[in-house]
Amino acid sequence: MYERTVLGNGLPVLSCTMPQTRSVTLAVFVGAGSRYETDEMAGLSHFLEHLPFKGTRDWPTAKHISEAIEGVGGMMNASTDREMTVYWVKVARDHFPRAVSVLSDMILYPTLDPVEVEKEREVILEELRASNDQPGFRADLLIDEALWPDQAMGRDVGGSIESVRALQREEIQEYMHRQYVPDNTVIAVAGEMTHEDALSYLEPAFGSWRPGEATSWLPLQPRDGQPKVRIERRKTDQAYICVGLPGVSLDHPDRYAMNLLNAILGGGMSSRLFQELREKESLAYDVHSSASFYRDTGCMVVSCGTEPPKAHRAVTAIMEQLGCMRERVGEDEMERSREMFKGRLLLRMEDTRSVAMWLGAQELLQGEVRTVDQVVENLSQVTSEDVQRVANDVIGQEHLNLSVVGPYRSERPFQKLLKL
Repeated sequence: MYERTVLGNGLPVLSCTMPQTRSVTLAVFVGAGSRYETDEMAGLSHFLEHLPFKGTRDWPTAKHISEAIEGVGGMMNASTDREMTVYWVKVARDHFPRAVSVLSDMILYPTLDPVEVEKEREVILEELRASNDQPGFRADLLIDEALWPDQAMGRDVGGSIESVRALQREEIQEYMHRQYVPDNTVIAVAGEMTHEDALSYLEPAFGSWRPGEATSWLPLQPRDGQPKVRIERRKTDQAYICVGLPGVSLDHPDRYAMNLLNAILGGGMSSRLFQELREKESLAYDVHSSASFYRDTGCMVVSCGTEPPKAHRAVTAIMEQLGCMRERVGEDEMERSREMFKGRLLLRMEDTRSVAMWLGAQELLQGEVRTVDQVVENLSQVTSEDVQRVANDVIGQEHLNLSVVGPYRSERPFQKLLKL
């Protein structure tokens, strides 16, 4: 259960009281991410996410901010993805006032000091270099480019070395002024605190924040429908493979069937992919699938790493399992995957940070919050026929995309493997 209040400036505040815990998580969700950026702005949302940690009006340096939270045993961090930026602080109940003081100052009064902006630019460039040195990360990025070519959805959320170098402080200031407004933000609180107590701290801190009209996100651009293969030649000890398929959106009625399809296919050690590629054929140490949902699109991605000479067999084995998903869904694996998904969801909800993320993300991206009980009920209504129908909708020859990072010169041998 949760409670919701909208402050006078239009800022929604959601909270879930968890009396069994000793902690409280405060999270601020902002509609700012790579889907809000033009090509020239690529990486701006992520760059901006770093900067409030460098100093604010009342907490003038990065050391002041980190000591304020870590000094009382708390944790804080932030993240940026395609559709939102999240800042969060988790502290013991008695230190909630300090969490509000620090996080509200970061959101409302960051200094964006020019010297610190340039210092942090170098840190972000190192972050990008580190990511690009990881073959698995590169395979993930290449499959995004194949799924959503030539648009924000297919770009690295962090941008590129070139785009980050070109971003100006004035652009960052203007973007923050436009996107970081109450109308485009949600606050979520979870832990040992009542809704009234949370409001007593949050309203004085955020209530004077002036409303504004944020820029909307960039809608999906249609693709040509042809299967795409992306190869990046690297001298690696493993080939890193991703097979990507278009999925469904956050609000699509088949989302729950898609979750169970993904669980059956590659959602754990008992999944079809793990049993076939690892346990039977010893092709991979790790193989799994993941389903992602966005405002107007989604995807399912199969990922694995294997010895380069085995890459062709690994891709073929993945194709075989994808094909089998269209033909048969057993009642035993339906129940197993359903209970696994429900169990993991329920276990996750024991943590105050997970609950705050659950509340805030749904409110920002969907405008409503489904309770855990509602999700469990929706999962319970999904039948094996539903999963098989969605499998036939999603898993098609024309939907296949492949990325491979490893010691290969040509995409042609892999292109021939994209057959169901």
